[in-house]
Amino acid sequence: MPRLTPESTLLLVIDMQERLQPLIHGDAALRAKAAALAEGCRLLGVPAMITEQYPKGLGRTIPELRAAVEHAGGVLEKTSFSCAGDPSIAARIQAAGRPNVLVAGIEAHICVLQTALDLLEGGYSVHLVEDAVGSRDPANREAGVARARRHGAEPSSVEMALFELMGGKDHPQFKSVQALIK
Repeated sequence: MPRLTPESTLLLVIDMQERLQPLIHGDAALRAKAAALAEGCRLLGVPAMITEQYPKGLGRTIPELRAAVEHAGGVLEKTSFSCAGDPSIAARIQAAGRPNVLVAGIEAHICVLQTALDLLEGGYSVHLVEDAVGSRDPANREAGVARARRHGAEPSSVEMALFELMGGKDHPQFKSVQALIK
């Protein structure tokens, strides 16, 4: 498994949308973790992609991720469950040329899982940021995370990923990123 570096890593935040997010178990904590991850990646120069599943029905990306949406240059709309199952999103992921993909979002057992499986099959190193992944039902979340792990997704957390991306306390963004974690 390659180490995370800003040059080799892409952040993919999946479907954290206004109408579905309030139904997610542990919603407030998940929102905070995803926002910290996205802001940390922005500070560290890691490109981001944000997806929305059928926004007409599920609403737009939650306000906590607005800065991440701007950093990503907007959202990528989809109707396939897997981000990598959408040809235009798959092409953008490939064009980014980054072998490591940090995966966060909802729902763990549907869109997150199917994306992780497709990315793994495509040869990417998937780092599942587990404290930034959720589902409506905690049992479904655990099943999705467990299956992704069994198939090769590396377990990670917001703090683990951001500190690995920095590599040490001498990184110029250390204090700013550390403040996001506290």
